[in-house]
Amino acid sequence: MLATGMLAGMAALLVGTYGMPPGYWTDLLQASAKAGVVGGLADWFAVTALFRHPLGIPIPHTAIVPNQKERLGRALGRFVSSHVFTEAELRRVIGRLDLARILQRFLADPAAMRPAAAALAGSLPKLVASLEDGRARKLLARLLPRIVSGPAGARLVARVLRAFVASGRHQEVFSLAIGQLKVLLTAREEALRTAIAARIRAEGGAVIGWLAGARVANRVLAAVNAELEKVEPEDSDLRAAFAEWLGHEIERLETDPERAAAIGRVLREALAHPSVAAWLMDVWGRLRAALVADAARPDGRTVALLSGVLANAGTLLAEDPAARERLNQAVERVLMTLLPSAQSQLSDFIAGVVGNWDAKSAADKIELRVGADLQYVRINGTLVGFLAGGALFAVLHAVFGRVAG
Repeated sequence: MLATGMLAGMAALLVGTYGMPPGYWTDLLQASAKAGVVGGLADWFAVTALFRHPLGIPIPHTAIVPNQKERLGRALGRFVSSHVFTEAELRRVIGRLDLARILQRFLADPAAMRPAAAALAGSLPKLVASLEDGRARKLLARLLPRIVSGPAGARLVARVLRAFVASGRHQEVFSLAIGQLKVLLTAREEALRTAIAARIRAEGGAVIGWLAGARVANRVLAAVNAELEKVEPEDSDLRAAFAEWLGHEIERLETDPERAAAIGRVLREALAHPSVAAWLMDVWGRLRAALVADAARPDGRTVALLSGVLANAGTLLAEDPAARERLNQAVERVLMTLLPSAQSQLSDFIAGVVGNWDAKSAADKIELRVGADLQYVRINGTLVGFLAGGALFAVLHAVFGRVAG
């Protein structure tokens, strides 16, 4: 309104000069007003032509923004991605933010960290469900035998056995084996006695078998039971021999490549067996069901475990500046790797948004942002035209003595 009012005022001044007394100052004012009107009209036309057809007349190369909004969107997208969202700017922002410190403060706040742990636990069922894909099962079935059949499999077995021995559980296994053997001997005592007596008859004849078969069988079984009764953790030579043998086998697994390869073959063959595969799938199903059920509980072990992990991570970041620096550098490397793709996507996104605008809406949005400054172009054009016209009239009059109206 100000720019248009100034243009109208300049036109009124021009008309008014024709009613003034003739003379130098009237001519100067009239020439200035003419130039002001011309300058104001020219800049009005230029500003209006950016956003619409002046007076609705479809003059070529007018309504530039509506007609060129796709090209404008692409240019704007390229400008933002190439000159705003740059590697240097991104590094500067990351360095100022200190993302590791922000994460550490978040993890140090139990009120914020507990919901995060619950959210992570809530996402576990979806992650577990994704593992149920048939391709994932087939891949696992192919990879697991290969993993355990290598040196890593033997080392894992050795590590498990060492932990087993260190905790004394190997003696429990030995006791269980001895107990089962005693139960088996008790259940099969008559069949064993008959078998021993038959063996004696076969080797010594019918007379020897009749005279000593039953007696020898009873003594053999009694001796075996007596030896089994003597097996105790404190003073049993058999237990000591078992522990020594187990330690020797663990050492061979760790140092003997042939032994490790043999264990790997056994594990691979075992895992390839259909029964073992079915058993593993059953174990996985039970573990999955237990995990899903526990993850859904706010007071479950999964949430507590994840809370502990997050709290430990926060403590580490708080106490170890090197860890914070490594995290910041890792984040920066990841973002720098993703930057080219992000720049391209940002450019395409901006171009798509601008390109999808309605032509009139695009003109209105852009005019709303820069229109005020453009109106000052019109105001300045009117004022500069007025001053330039007056100056030109004065110079020409001084040089030539008369200026054509």
